[in-house]
Amino acid sequence: MAELPEDRLSTDPPFTNVGLDVFGPWSVTVRKTRGANADAKRWAVIFTCMSTRAIHIEVIESMDTSSFINALRRFFAIRGGAKLLRSDCGTNFVSACKELQIDKLGCHNDKIGTFLKDSACKWQFNPPHASHMAGSWERMIGVTRKILNAMLLEHPYGKLTHEVLVTLLAEVTAIVNARPLTAVSTDPENPVILTPAMLLTQKVGTPPIPPGQFQTSDLFKAQWKRVQYLANVFWSRWQKEYIAGLQVRRKWKIKKPNLQMGDVVLMRESLEHRNNWPLGLITKSFPSEDGNVRKVEVKICRNGENRFYIRPIREVVLLMSKDSM
Repeated sequence: MAELPEDRLSTDPPFTNVGLDVFGPWSVTVRKTRGANADAKRWAVIFTCMSTRAIHIEVIESMDTSSFINALRRFFAIRGGAKLLRSDCGTNFVSACKELQIDKLGCHNDKIGTFLKDSACKWQFNPPHASHMAGSWERMIGVTRKILNAMLLEHPYGKLTHEVLVTLLAEVTAIVNARPLTAVSTDPENPVILTPAMLLTQKVGTPPIPPGQFQTSDLFKAQWKRVQYLANVFWSRWQKEYIAGLQVRRKWKIKKPNLQMGDVVLMRESLEHRNNWPLGLITKSFPSEDGNVRKVEVKICRNGENRFYIRPIREVVLLMSKDSM
């Protein structure tokens, strides 16, 4: 396997080196007529920071070059200019690169201009049929698209409007950017997790959630309630699939170090509220007869109160070992 590219390990500001792709489409209601609703399709462009792993999503109305350039300009206006853009060889990407006169690299070797020469912006295309070279952002697209498509197929009667879709994708962006990367804390009794949102906003907290319980019936009520219900559905599925992707699936053929007292872990809890990652500290381990630990006691602080849970090791994900602190 090749070494990681330099832009994956750079210390530049967020969204300096970006991977991007388009996913969708989804059907939205654009206007109401006497007999029925007039529908249209919408797509989304997902921008992934190569170093902080944060994402940014922009909605587009078509797959043509002009619509994509508008989304790219909106991204630059919000996040600032980029030095390197990475993508596959999509037709709209190649055409946009030509119209913006950005230097092309990768499978297109001809230099076609000096646009953004001062910022040295370049566009690198991966070879065709090489999706594994875009693993850092294809993984985010795969999980996000899979969940969104399943949600909208499951709730076909909760018709989306353009405004609802844009707001929903903003909530999705916040959920994905609130995922834990690693634990960073000087206090082992109160560990803090590092998230992409913390690197972007320099804030520890997450956006407040509107009060109330949102149910299926809210799909036919106010638009903001429809968005919050769909955001909760996305959160419940995202939490399960993202945590499952963190755990090793080799059927435990290779012996791993046992979990021990003082390790910082992430618990798999299906009933947690949106953007609430239950981070805990192992207070006791229970070795089996063969010496391997398969059950642990985890301490979690909830509302200022310490609570203890007994969990099998498959229900926790090790974030930081006691030996590495």
